[in-house]
Amino acid sequence: MNDQRGATLRDYVRIARPDHWIKNLFILPGTLAAAAMLHRGLSCWDCARLAVALASTCLVASANYVINEWLDAKFDRFHPTKKNRPVVVASLRRGLVWAEWAVLAAAGLALSLCVGRLFFASATWLFVMGLAYNVEPVRTKDVPYLDVLSESVNNMIRLLMGWFVVTDSSLPPCSLVLGYWMAGAFLMATKRFAEYRMIGDPERAGLYRRSFRLYTESSLLVSSVVYALFSSFLLGAFLVKYRIELLVAMPFMFALFGKYLAIAYKPDSAAQKPEKLYREKGLMVLTALFAASILVGGLVKMPWLGIFTSRDLISLGGVL
Repeated sequence: MNDQRGATLRDYVRIARPDHWIKNLFILPGTLAAAAMLHRGLSCWDCARLAVALASTCLVASANYVINEWLDAKFDRFHPTKKNRPVVVASLRRGLVWAEWAVLAAAGLALSLCVGRLFFASATWLFVMGLAYNVEPVRTKDVPYLDVLSESVNNMIRLLMGWFVVTDSSLPPCSLVLGYWMAGAFLMATKRFAEYRMIGDPERAGLYRRSFRLYTESSLLVSSVVYALFSSFLLGAFLVKYRIELLVAMPFMFALFGKYLAIAYKPDSAAQKPEKLYREKGLMVLTALFAASILVGGLVKMPWLGIFTSRDLISLGGVL
């Protein structure tokens, strides 16, 4: 673009989105789940591996962000806020952008080898999903529903990466892995819904994101609810099988889904920018209550919850 300003070092840093690194804390539930299910505490060595794992994940994610911003520049100029991104407004040099991408990816994957072979495989998978999501001819972000599912699979990958910090010889239960994926799909579909609402013009929305040409507010809203239902079912199945006391956390999870959907209706919603969600006090309170309920469910025995899985019929002798 002729009216672009000169690029600065800060612009190259911004396209790596270090402010989004907080999302990589999604690997922590995987680490905690592995420690709990394998009945072992986290040693100092595990904590050191976790620190390396977080650094590796952040670098690989930043590589994916760099390629995302570079290849989306021609579309982002149609977005009300993304039109101010460095790649749109500044004259970044192609060679430097690709060099930044390569260095971040190489450094992240190299660090992942220090954690373990399965962690390295998961980090590689995360990197490949960034290519599939952004690069033609695949570019899954242009296909309705596949865009949400292919982006949210990164949520599931992060869970696996957290798990492989603790063990390199087992896999987490499918119900937990798929439930985590569907929770991510709910978050991503809700983000799309908030974006579509904010743009407010289907034609302009289609110029910004090709998948929006076949989406509507209704279809995005319905899909997010479906993903939430799948997630609730799968995670509920996991909890009943492995630790029924954790069922006490489910009402808080439902409340989180509802609160997040309510946030999506706000103007310039934080649902579009998950790294800003910490500003939503109600959501943070619910998150804290959810975490506390998981802690209680993990530590306190509640035999009365067995009524939900008992095969015995409830006797009404003498009542009728």
